[in-house]
Amino acid sequence: MSKAGTSKRAGEDINKQQKKIKNIDEVLKLVKKLAEQGRKNTTAERSLAELDLAHSVREVVDKDADAVLDEIETTMLEVAQSILAGNGYSFDIPSRAKGNQLYVPELDRIVLKDTVSKRPFASSQACRKTAITTRILGLVHELCNKQINVTKRDLFYTDVKLFEDQRESDAVLDDLSCMLGCTRSSLHVVASEKGVVVGRLTFTEDGDHIDCRRMGVGGKAIPPNISKVSNIASDALFILLVEKDAAFMRLAEDRFYNDYPSIIITAKGQPDVATRLFLRKLKLSLKIPVLALVDSDPYGLKILSVYMKGSMNMSYDSSNLTTPDIKWLGVRPSDLDRFNIPAQCRLAMTDEDLKTGRKLLEEDFIKANPAWVAELELMLKKKEKAEIQALSSFGFQYLSQVYLPLKLQEGDWI
Repeated sequence: MSKAGTSKRAGEDINKQQKKIKNIDEVLKLVKKLAEQGRKNTTAERSLAELDLAHSVREVVDKDADAVLDEIETTMLEVAQSILAGNGYSFDIPSRAKGNQLYVPELDRIVLKDTVSKRPFASSQACRKTAITTRILGLVHELCNKQINVTKRDLFYTDVKLFEDQRESDAVLDDLSCMLGCTRSSLHVVASEKGVVVGRLTFTEDGDHIDCRRMGVGGKAIPPNISKVSNIASDALFILLVEKDAAFMRLAEDRFYNDYPSIIITAKGQPDVATRLFLRKLKLSLKIPVLALVDSDPYGLKILSVYMKGSMNMSYDSSNLTTPDIKWLGVRPSDLDRFNIPAQCRLAMTDEDLKTGRKLLEEDFIKANPAWVAELELMLKKKEKAEIQALSSFGFQYLSQVYLPLKLQEGDWI
């Protein structure tokens, strides 16, 4: 078909789709029904303690500064006693390796088995990492004493020559969180601001009133210290979780949340801890559904799974970081043909994409959702992927004015 013919057909498709969209009340009818079902579901979230698991598992809890100080001082007293006894010293570090992860279907999230390994100072292989562990324990002790928070980057720059790479200090920080049995925020070390939120939401942040409808197209940065967020209020019917910043800005500029009462959140790619904590806090406080808009590729599904099931890197804190029952709204592999996404906007999957997709099919949390399996199998069969921005081929406002309203109206989520 000629370029002119393709454009004409695309225009006709858009006109047909626009005619399908009913008034706003009709568009939101199924969303309201979903929200009502969520509010009626008063079943308390189950805990690991209530399950009879074959493996013992490890989870962390929020602890105040005094409790963390007690844990650190107890640990260092044991170290001192071991050194005085002539035995050197080592730390018992919980293993966060992939083989030590466990998917629990009853909780629909990944947890960490309670397996530990020694990190001895006397070992040539572990000596440096043990020194880093000891140094960070001292820094966290200082932070808890002073009751102040620093970023992971600040922590790294306290001893660049020892740490060498921030990834090393970050990894040890997670080890310590797991070892001390507390959440990472309890260590008074936070990640830099990354995620943003906009829409029908107000809250108090450390005493300041925040109205997310008055934050412009850039949105309000999600606070790195979620414990300082309180008085959450909203008349939104749903939370729209968006993978990428570009789609977020489009929806914010179009004031999508005014016509379709919503809160829009993005972590601008791979979800950070603060965004995951904030999303969970909104879900639990407001009791409204979360609908996700991600790229139609294996990485979009991986990002969605981190929000829902947790990440292997932080499986020890999955009870605080995961938001269950997020609905996959789009862009799904089946949408590419359904919405006639042009061939020039579809990308061939690379060998690495296909490998990642096949690995996802082997994951227990994917197998637990047959609809996810069907979409992923379709993607691998067609060997095609597409970004959210592919929808812009029909017009820059197609996402907010046609695609999303149609999906909401039809209740087309899984």
